[in-house]
Amino acid sequence: MEVLMPEPQIYVERTLAIIKPDVIDKEEEIEDLILRSGFHIIQKRKLQLSPEQCSNFYAEQFGKVFFPNLTAYMSSGPIVAMVLARNCAVSYWKELLGPSNSLRARISHPHSLRAIYGTDELRNGLHGSLSISSAEKEIRFLFPEAILEPVPTGQRARDYLNVCVKPTLLAGLTALCKEKPADPMIWLADWLIEHNPNKPKLQYRVCQ
Repeated sequence: MEVLMPEPQIYVERTLAIIKPDVIDKEEEIEDLILRSGFHIIQKRKLQLSPEQCSNFYAEQFGKVFFPNLTAYMSSGPIVAMVLARNCAVSYWKELLGPSNSLRARISHPHSLRAIYGTDELRNGLHGSLSISSAEKEIRFLFPEAILEPVPTGQRARDYLNVCVKPTLLAGLTALCKEKPADPMIWLADWLIEHNPNKPKLQYRVCQ
């Protein structure tokens, strides 16, 4: 009797990393350390959050004595948000960051990123998700268009294409036939980007 084995699938874990306002000038240096530590930077965005957006992002910290200073600090200038991927990304990134209090990090984890780039307990230079579930939540907050689930296959894939892809693609091809541009591939690509129904709904002030 033939035993049917499922096709092997590799699920790479993702986590959120944020370079905070006070170390934004160290962006390239920090990214180099991230890449040399075995991570892939899947998505990256430079932006400045409003105090209200920071309050929503750190909603679980609401009510704590440092909350007003935290939101003021995080909205004081541009940040760089990154989706990092590798096996066990959450735990490895937490290990690379070190303790949240930079002063303690310098004693217990002197080679950690917060020990190197942080100033004190509040201004610790970088953010990392605490768990897989918080990583998913935080990535969705800063990258609403991100696809975190495994890519669907079989009937799920056909359903997704029929509902989410085909209507937009059909509209784009129809517009392409009417327009008859000189370079149809580039025109269609630009049209699909402009008419993407899954554009992020959050409005951020993007830094140039």
